[in-house]
Amino acid sequence: MLLERKQGFYEKYIKRLLDIICSLLFIILLCWLYVIIALIVRIKMGSPVLFKQPRPGIVKNGRETIFDMYKFRTMTDERDKDGNLLPDDKRLPKFGAMLRSTSLDELPEVFCILRGTMSIVGPRPQLVRDMVFMSDEQRMRHTAKPGLTGLAQVKGRNAITWEEKLDWDLKYIENVSFWNDINIVLKTVVAVLNKSGITDGENVTSMDYGDWLLKCGNITNTKYEELQEKAKEILEE
Repeated sequence: MLLERKQGFYEKYIKRLLDIICSLLFIILLCWLYVIIALIVRIKMGSPVLFKQPRPGIVKNGRETIFDMYKFRTMTDERDKDGNLLPDDKRLPKFGAMLRSTSLDELPEVFCILRGTMSIVGPRPQLVRDMVFMSDEQRMRHTAKPGLTGLAQVKGRNAITWEEKLDWDLKYIENVSFWNDINIVLKTVVAVLNKSGITDGENVTSMDYGDWLLKCGNITNTKYEELQEKAKEILEE
């Protein structure tokens, strides 16, 4: 299935200009904060300071693109005696938890916005191993540029189910407008200040979509393994 969606005038011509202006201003005004956080991360968690991860981006020629998304590192590389990484909750120090709870770990994504791989507002870029479990309808979310924040984030973020998050993303792409984006940005500020929806309430990191589907009994083990292999193949291309 080729993913296609007609974009309105604002999304096609104005939104990118606003992204450039706002991201430049943000970086210039908060360059001091970037430096301070980077230094503390380097001291407390070591190198690298930035965490890089491939994520599905906007559709080109009917297919999702893959881009590198950057965050400030929040976890250590602590391993057990066999060399395996410790569970997430064991590798998340207090400073890393603080970065997550305040969303300051997301600041490097502003450079992705300036570069053009992300937008200020849009569906949050999920993992490739999440994308392969989405239906064709759900993958329509990738016809909009992924955002630093989005409608799903102000509707509950990780405190709502995967199905709800993806449904909100689809509702967003139905009406991409300046006023909707402004409303989402303002609600995001409130959500960040209230530290709402950071986790799903059970884990320090949210559960992958495939794991959630398997846990809920919505997918078989065979299909789960098949799609996990498909995700690996996409990343190796």
